[in-house]
Amino acid sequence: MDSLRIHEVGLRDGLQMESQVVPLETKISWIERLIAAGTDIIQVGSFVHPGKVPQMADTDQLFRELSSRNIRSERTVFSALVLNEKGLDRGLIAGVSMLCMGVSASETHSRKNTGMSIAEATERIIAIGKSAVNAGVKVQMSVQSAFGCGYEGPVPRERVLGIARRFMDAGFTTISLADTAGHAMPDAVEALFEGLRSTNDAAEFACHFHNTYGVGLANCFAALRVGVQYFESSIAGLGGCPFTKIAGGNVCTEDLVHMTQHMGLLPDVNLAQLIALATDVEAFFQRELPGTVHRVQPIPERVSGHHSNGSTH
Repeated sequence: MDSLRIHEVGLRDGLQMESQVVPLETKISWIERLIAAGTDIIQVGSFVHPGKVPQMADTDQLFRELSSRNIRSERTVFSALVLNEKGLDRGLIAGVSMLCMGVSASETHSRKNTGMSIAEATERIIAIGKSAVNAGVKVQMSVQSAFGCGYEGPVPRERVLGIARRFMDAGFTTISLADTAGHAMPDAVEALFEGLRSTNDAAEFACHFHNTYGVGLANCFAALRVGVQYFESSIAGLGGCPFTKIAGGNVCTEDLVHMTQHMGLLPDVNLAQLIALATDVEAFFQRELPGTVHRVQPIPERVSGHHSNGSTH
């Protein structure tokens, strides 16, 4: 648990569902505040077709601005999502140090998301990933719809593990399981990650949960129990996949940090700054967002040895 890292995906996965385009300067301000709060990884955007995801149309410019203004931190890594060879080329030109890519374990979701079968997408993404590694870039490979599909329902465990094994056999050592449809439950989370670890206990594992059915934080706790290191979450709970049947929000960053800090983890992350940012993000979109802690405020730190004499429900 000591190696827990937050991968903030609000600027990519969070915004891709929003019709209201966020101006470049606002994105830069949010990134600066996430850096100041001590976020480990910030997913700045995705190199995808701007016509399909208009919120990501400025990703190339955003990376240029971050570089030219020297906006960076020794602690924080900037990541981005790529889906194909053109996206990889754009990412390399932009100087991205960590690229995220992957395939779906659902045939239906794969075809809706990429236009390819699982087998076709896997071969293609492995080739793209190897090109990125050869260029000196860290690569995280993801298995999407790993815990179920909004179109197909349950996804066979062996299919998920089989895709992950293909990635690891190809030399990729950071593997993410993404709960695209929000179907994950804690027992399945533990079992699937334990299955991955038994395949390669030297790999680093990441998780990406959606809170579609209200169990996102419970799934994060389950992932913690089995040694998952990287947790993808979104400020104020923004987001969801537009290519799944029911788009539920991401696990909320400040809610996740609030929970883990009460477990003695992530002491260097500034929760108050995350809450302030989440409040401003909610004000920007002028509606209540899924996150909780930024509205109700955090539970005060426990006092050692103190026990309540009673409670009300």
